[in-house]
Amino acid sequence: MAHKNQEHKIPTHVAIIMDGNGRWAQQRGKERPEGHIAGVEAVRRALKAAVAEGVKYLTLYTFSTENWGRPKEEVDGIMELFCRSVVAETPELKAQGVRARIMGDRRGFSEKVNHYIDRIESETAEGERITLIFAMNYSSRHELTETFRTLAKRISEGSLVSEDITTELISNSLYSREYPDPDLIIRTGGEYRLSNFLLWQAAYSELYFTPTLWPDFNHESFREALEAYAGRNRRFGLVEEPTK
Repeated sequence: MAHKNQEHKIPTHVAIIMDGNGRWAQQRGKERPEGHIAGVEAVRRALKAAVAEGVKYLTLYTFSTENWGRPKEEVDGIMELFCRSVVAETPELKAQGVRARIMGDRRGFSEKVNHYIDRIESETAEGERITLIFAMNYSSRHELTETFRTLAKRISEGSLVSEDITTELISNSLYSREYPDPDLIIRTGGEYRLSNFLLWQAAYSELYFTPTLWPDFNHESFREALEAYAGRNRRFGLVEEPTK
């Protein structure tokens, strides 16, 4: 389905794999947590850029299920930093018309973190200018596995038959069911992979990779990605009509 903003070549939904905080800190002789702090500033800049450019959905790959393999001190620090930062920003988010949402498996978070999440979502629920989605404790394979388990359970209970399973039903059973699929996926830090991010939803997304480390990502960087997107011809699996 074409989105309204595509007429002006502005993606409706931009998703970002924010990579490079640790390397940014290492290059400057700093500790890794300082890279994450600098990364929070980049989140602020990316949000402002998205609002200014007319993007309606911005998804940020904040914390994957694989990140639990990192040192516990680093994981705890990331979670605490996230909670404090977003809660502190909530009044500004509301003023900007931002609706903040968290997408992922919340069962892995502490009671305190889930309390913060509920507070963030409820206090920004009226935002209509842009939806800011934090993908936390998220991985696409985990999301798909949980979805298929749910559908299999419904079949075993008799409320669903296998013939009812369609691509639309699967899409409507994912964590992202409230949002349109991303038009553009940006990855910072110079890596060329999706890293288990929105694999189902990215079927027809345009991909943009930049060597810029996340803490250095700014409005100009965001605009460069949008300009690259504007030059793409999105056919959604269809054959391009020959020009006359």
